[in-house]
Amino acid sequence: MEALIPVINKLQDVFNTVGADIIQLPQIVVVGTQSSGKSSVLESLVGRDILPRGTGVVTRRPLILQLVHIDPEDRRKTNEENESKRNGRLCRGIEGEEWGKFLHTKNKIYMDFEEIRQEIEAETDRISGINKGISDEPIHLKIFSPHVVNLTLVDLPGITKVPVGDQPKDIEIQIRELILKYISNPNSIILAVTAANTDMATSEALKVAREVDPDGRRTLAVVTKLDLMDAGTDAMDVLMGRVIPVKLGIIGVVNRSQLDINQKKSVADSIRDEYAFLQKKYPSLANRNGTKFLARTLNRLLMHHIRDCLPELKTRINVLAAQYQSLLNSYGEPVDDKSATLLQLITKFAAEYCNTIEGTAKYIETAELCGGARICYIFHETFGRTLESVDPLGGLTTIDVLTAIRNATGPRPALFVPEVSFELLVKRQVKRLEEPSLRCVELVHEEMQRIIQHCSNYSTQELLRFPKLHDAIVEVVTSLLRKRLPVTNEMVHNLVAIELAYINTKHPDFADACGLMNNNLEEQRRNRLRDLPPAVPRDKAAASGAQSALVSEQGDGGMGNWRGMLRKGEEGADRTMPQSLPPASPQRGYAVNLLDVPVPVSRKLSAREQRDCEVIERLIKSYFLIVRKNIQDSVPKAVMHFLVNHVKDCLQSELVGQLYKTTLLNDLLTESEDMAQRRNEAADMLKALQKASQVIAEIRETHLW
Repeated sequence: MEALIPVINKLQDVFNTVGADIIQLPQIVVVGTQSSGKSSVLESLVGRDILPRGTGVVTRRPLILQLVHIDPEDRRKTNEENESKRNGRLCRGIEGEEWGKFLHTKNKIYMDFEEIRQEIEAETDRISGINKGISDEPIHLKIFSPHVVNLTLVDLPGITKVPVGDQPKDIEIQIRELILKYISNPNSIILAVTAANTDMATSEALKVAREVDPDGRRTLAVVTKLDLMDAGTDAMDVLMGRVIPVKLGIIGVVNRSQLDINQKKSVADSIRDEYAFLQKKYPSLANRNGTKFLARTLNRLLMHHIRDCLPELKTRINVLAAQYQSLLNSYGEPVDDKSATLLQLITKFAAEYCNTIEGTAKYIETAELCGGARICYIFHETFGRTLESVDPLGGLTTIDVLTAIRNATGPRPALFVPEVSFELLVKRQVKRLEEPSLRCVELVHEEMQRIIQHCSNYSTQELLRFPKLHDAIVEVVTSLLRKRLPVTNEMVHNLVAIELAYINTKHPDFADACGLMNNNLEEQRRNRLRDLPPAVPRDKAAASGAQSALVSEQGDGGMGNWRGMLRKGEEGADRTMPQSLPPASPQRGYAVNLLDVPVPVSRKLSAREQRDCEVIERLIKSYFLIVRKNIQDSVPKAVMHFLVNHVKDCLQSELVGQLYKTTLLNDLLTESEDMAQRRNEAADMLKALQKASQVIAEIRETHLW
């Protein structure tokens, strides 16, 4: 199981090559306050002075430190592998026992650890500035040594409260967010560093660790500077976990003092002095504390943690590989045969456009209605309900009806309601159906326009590679729709004009309505006869009414004629009406100008006027409903034929005719500027993921997992 950590290091190298952090690999994140001894702990684990030293904020960028244990046999093999041609000459392999490599310096080997420290300082200043600024861009360093255990650690800037130098005022928030970014990784182990000469209950490192790991399942506490505690005090209770318990344990270490560093005291000497101090001060705990025990503990914890994380890592890598494969496919291959590619893209777009209308598209919209489904909704919901909401008698008052009847009779008093008045009024009402019909055409046209964008976004992502081709296709389809719009509007206008051209009073549905109203009027006449005063003989009145009805039937050719229906019962009704008084004569000596007499706008209608208006209104309503039914049926058919189906049938030929030209090939198939770059990035990431999958497969084959 010891080999699991090198496997993770190999995975880290794989993803470092593409500069991606999409996979959260197991690692140990070192967290602590400024000057708590974090860097000293790391140097003790490495066994070398590699980190910058000083006062204030020293660690200003995350340092991802990979410790790789090697033995002499591995070192000889590495020497052979590192022999490579450079500038046409062979370079010698690594001759030293320990060395380091930075990711940003590629294959450069650092044999001098002082040079490693200087490179960390220079790289930090390059990104973060020279005056205490911080950055979240990590530095990757790998140390090969026979004196280290396999570990992957992350050194972060120390938690601080007060900004110094050119640090921003929110430096505390920035450092906190940077720390949370790393320790929020569920595959990380948190190494919370706290100085022994501070109160453990106020440890900022443990506080921030508990925010992301409340159960403490992946937090290990390290107590530094055990030798700097006040006289008469010790850290026994802290190390035993009596003050603040930590599930993974609490380990105490002794750091080198600044004097030791200035005097170039080696890490090895410091570890020997640490062991002596622990034996003297904490003899019962000496074997469970110290730098060597910390290194073994971290190695053991990391191995077990890696073993637990590998199944999820494998799943994550496979999912990402599938996603990047799909992304790479959407970017397409570099174009070789431009003519065939152009024809293929045009054909595919036309097919997807038609399929979206038919409802057979590959990508079905789930958030809202789209394509043919929306057109259907426009026809049967939007347009249908709008027509049904149109009142057959809307905008028509009883006075309007009476005025139309009078205007149609001319100078002579009418015995019957004139047919011209009915036609005049019903045409006025039918005309109101034209506006919602034209609006229906407009809504369908807008949806046909929206389908273009839908196909571009979801169905034919290849078009995104060629923005000029995409714009040209949009222009051609928009132009085709624009040309069909006036043709469709003209047809819909004609449908209404056809209804206005001939008022068919012999329409079967209209004749049935007239017959029904005739029966209603007959029933009303009988009711009036029942209500006559006793002085009028009922048999005489009934006979008179029957005789007049018979005359009406004989004169107008039956009940099917609507004028015959209007005459029915007029004489009986007139006999019951009181005789109106003649108008008062003007006073003698005064002339009356009849043209100056205003027509009353509102007055009480006579019984006959009420009956005439009621009959006309019923006839208008009956005929209007017939026409509305026709319009509701014929307008969607016209829109489908003249707009939707015509565009479907002609789209392919229109696109080919307008765009499939030799002179346009190079221009239309010019890729967007960043498409080639995105394709290369996706290809590199896919290769990295495939390689990572192979690494995990090797673990299974070697029974490490």
